[in-house]
Order: sequence, then structure tokens, then C-alpha cells
Amino acid sequence: MCVGLPLRLAARDGIVGTTLDGERVETVDLSLIPEAQPGDWLLTFLGTARAILPEYEALKIRAALQGVASLMQGGTLGDAFADLEARPPQLPPHLQAAHSAGQTKG
Repeated sequence: MCVGLPLRLAARDGIVGTTLDGERVETVDLSLIPEAQPGDWLLTFLGTARAILPEYEALKIRAALQGVASLMQGGTLGDAFADLEARPPQLPPHLQAAHSAGQTKG
């Protein structure tokens, strides 16, 4: 499984970007999102930026990843998934439509 990491773009030189993750500096390929500018939050996979994220979404993803890392080290999730705990489970729209139509099999 590949996990996307939200990183903030600090600088760019052509299709190569420099991102910061705390104190860690990482180089990413910007070929797929040439419009990315320093200050943008990027969703990266294996050293390649795939999308520009709104800051609120990048911070939610970072909080979730930090919560999972904490749990794996014997800690707690904290409020990493508070947005999910505050509401009942929801089906994706296409599955909700099928459920509402009474379909029980694919």
C-alpha cells in the first residue's frame, strides 16, 4: 500500500521541488503538477507530487497520520479522527443510491 504524504513546497527549480516536513527536507518531482508554487501543500507519493491540497485538508491528513503513528507506538489516537467520530458512518454516493434503491447485491 502506498500512503500519500502532504508536504509543503518550499522552493522549485523547473520540475524539481524542495519540500519541508518539519526539519526534514525532501526533493519531489513536480512533473504532474507544473502549476505548483512555493507555499502550496502537495500530496506526494514515492517522491512525486500528485495534487495540490487545500491547507485544511493537508493538516487533517497530517493529523491522521500522526495519530496512527502514535497508536503504533503504544500511544493514543488523540483527536486525529475527531471529524469522523462526530458523525455516523456514510456510504459513498453511488453505494448510498444503490442502498436507497433496495439493491443488496452487485
